[in-house]
Amino acid sequence: MNTDQTPTEFMVLFRSTDWHQDLSLDEMQQVMDRTYAWFDRLRQEGKFKAAQPLFNEGKVISGKSRRMITDGPFAESKESVGGYLILNVATMEEALAIAKEWPLLDCGSTLEVRPIAPECPDFHRLRTRMAKAAS
Repeated sequence: MNTDQTPTEFMVLFRSTDWHQDLSLDEMQQVMDRTYAWFDRLRQEGKFKAAQPLFNEGKVISGKSRRMITDGPFAESKESVGGYLILNVATMEEALAIAKEWPLLDCGSTLEVRPIAPECPDFHRLRTRMAKAAS
């Protein structure tokens, strides 16, 4: 990762939308309560920037012509993205520590934690390269 592109925000992608399949109603309620408490704690600590659940439907657009539209997201995947969280923390280690506390991990869900770039990394590299060539 480029040092002049150091992230201060990290996106947590929540995967697997069938976490509740083998749980009783009481167990589902307990997981939901722990999840709401987790989000509330992150808000109180000032580490929560945004979060939203996503529906299990959508479309994927691909190809240079932008005419290739298919059902998505990622219809072939069993672990579609079910939502996201944006954390305002200093390091990947801190983002990972927070993500590891997500209650739905105990239900078999998975997470992806990624740094948010302040600018598209490819554009940044190209702009830097063009600036060096111009000087």
